[in-house]
Amino acid sequence: MAPAPQRARPSRALQPRAVQPRAEVDPVAVVRVASPLPQLDRAFEYSVPAGCETSAVPGVRVKVVLAGRTVDGFVVQRRSEPEHSGALTPLSRVVSPEPVLTPDLLSVVRAVAARYGGTTGDVLRLAIPPRHARAEKALPVAPGADGAASDTSGGTVDEPARSTAWGGYPAGASFLRRLAVGQRPWAAWSARPAAPPGQGWPEALAEAAAATLDAGRGVLIVVPDHRDLDRLEVALVDLLGRGQHVRLTADQGPQARYTAWLRALRGHVRCVIGTRSAAFAPVAALGLVAWWDDGDDLHAEPRAPYPHVREVLRVQAAQRGAALLVGGYARTVTVQHWVERGVLREIGSEDAGRRRAAAAVIVAGEGADQERDGPAAHAHIPATAVRVAREALQHGPVLVQVPRAGYQPALACQSCRAPLRCAGCHGPVAVSVAGGVPACRWCGMPGTAPCRHCGDTRVRTTRVGASRTVEELGRAFPRVPVLSSGSGHVLATVGPGAALVVATPGVEPVAAQGYAASLLLDGWASLERPVLTAAEESLRRWMAAAALTRGRDQGGRVVLCGVPPHSRLPAVEALVRWAPEWFAARELSERRELSLPPTTWQAHLIGPRGALVAAVNGLSLPTGVERFGPLPVPATSPAACAPTGEPGPVLHQIILRAPRGAAAAATGALFAMRAERSLRRESDQIIVRIGSTDALS
Repeated sequence: MAPAPQRARPSRALQPRAVQPRAEVDPVAVVRVASPLPQLDRAFEYSVPAGCETSAVPGVRVKVVLAGRTVDGFVVQRRSEPEHSGALTPLSRVVSPEPVLTPDLLSVVRAVAARYGGTTGDVLRLAIPPRHARAEKALPVAPGADGAASDTSGGTVDEPARSTAWGGYPAGASFLRRLAVGQRPWAAWSARPAAPPGQGWPEALAEAAAATLDAGRGVLIVVPDHRDLDRLEVALVDLLGRGQHVRLTADQGPQARYTAWLRALRGHVRCVIGTRSAAFAPVAALGLVAWWDDGDDLHAEPRAPYPHVREVLRVQAAQRGAALLVGGYARTVTVQHWVERGVLREIGSEDAGRRRAAAAVIVAGEGADQERDGPAAHAHIPATAVRVAREALQHGPVLVQVPRAGYQPALACQSCRAPLRCAGCHGPVAVSVAGGVPACRWCGMPGTAPCRHCGDTRVRTTRVGASRTVEELGRAFPRVPVLSSGSGHVLATVGPGAALVVATPGVEPVAAQGYAASLLLDGWASLERPVLTAAEESLRRWMAAAALTRGRDQGGRVVLCGVPPHSRLPAVEALVRWAPEWFAARELSERRELSLPPTTWQAHLIGPRGALVAAVNGLSLPTGVERFGPLPVPATSPAACAPTGEPGPVLHQIILRAPRGAAAAATGALFAMRAERSLRRESDQIIVRIGSTDALS
């Protein structure tokens, strides 16, 4: 027999709420809810129950009822009298007595949200890691309560040592002296290539951290990935000893990450190093913020509101009175813009000395190569590169940088050279492994269809991936080990013995004594990418590989392959002369003339055409804002693909451009548009990205 139906319980939000006694002192709590909805991006007042009088302090996490739902929030202020005239809802509960949202952090979060047109809740999600109760209870509140300071591995403090990594920079000693006396210099640092052991960029950053710590101030350093972080950590331990820093990354476990974050918050350590997620770390008495390789795309946050590490750390330094240091082998146009505006001073070595330290650069196909080698001068691996590799292998390993992973990542029609697309979803067709059949990279459908332009069924390879390059090198050098470093299998280091190391950009392993030579293949594949930063990114990748190569005084050589010979390409010229500042200044001058970022403000809006046009037409934009579009989003763009990589619905894009003086007003208008659409519960999503150059692809 079926049980009798029970009466549904009324919703908790609809039940009459019992009157709770309020706190006697400052009974009003001002709360910021952690919501991505723009219309909720403001402060709300709640009454403080008597039992929460001492725990509901500014900065703690709380649960509150908003519009009938229980949501997360942070107390930002306590007041004696409310500004709201009606009755106040009491706080549901205090999640933790830990004041994680400090006034300094809240100020940075608000500034970053305003810069990118996002909500405070979005940025708070990026800035503060999820709470882990066990970690919170295990870590002593007072620094030193657990004995000697220790790092995440639990080691003890060692006697620090000192090195001379800044000795080759005329302004290096002055920069360290200013840090040591508590001043706040802002500098752009062009690192020397092929630095001797113990004088590379990790050691230089460690010395800057040591000078700042000696002045009694805190340090925050951000690097692109865990490989760079490992190198920096080794340098810090060698210089400062164990226990003087903490490591903070997004890929740590919940307890380890929250423990590291609490160590900085509670003052157990004054030096935090990490990847992108560490940019908001609450370092006490912050005296220096630094980041390495500004152009690496890992510094750009892929979640709304899409902040870049450089902007977060710039806000940190500006609001907290800290020194700022951005370093790299190459220089981005944005950093050059800061230099020319006087925001940053330059730290670099003398041009002549730097060029002598760098490896000699050979451009394959130039000079007598064409007459001597014929068609082999322009092969995937030119004859010049093969000769240089054979000679260099007698003295050590050789690095081979390949722009693309995979086997044959792009195919085209043999007759008309049109790119081959899938008959089902129109995605790119490629061969993933040796002996494999062509298949769509989006939907996986095997086989090829006749060319939609000429009907030919024959195909040809237009790009060669790292896997195919390993195969070719194995045949050309049968007695030499061929190592591979790429997606899924990344090598951190290689030994000094003879070996060919094939790597995609960004994952080149470090050789123990430097590479005897480096081959940079398919330069055209990087230069011809349909993005605004193609030349800038190409030079950054080439310089990163060339910097791992021995200097010319040690016989180090770099062969740049696959670029048009006898043509004046600024990126190629900058590599040959090792002149990243010259290239960045030239690129910035051209962008200024064309009113392109970073000399202008830009916003990129993506969404369904109808909703996108209606939203932009309703904007109250300031005078001087230009509009471009709507135009279809390219099928190969990440914005046009679903999370699975398959093509999503047809999307369009509109680009807004304005003088930098109108940036704040234009950003405010976009935020108001998002809030209005959210209030109307519009179903069509519109993505807003401010400051991104992806729109110009």
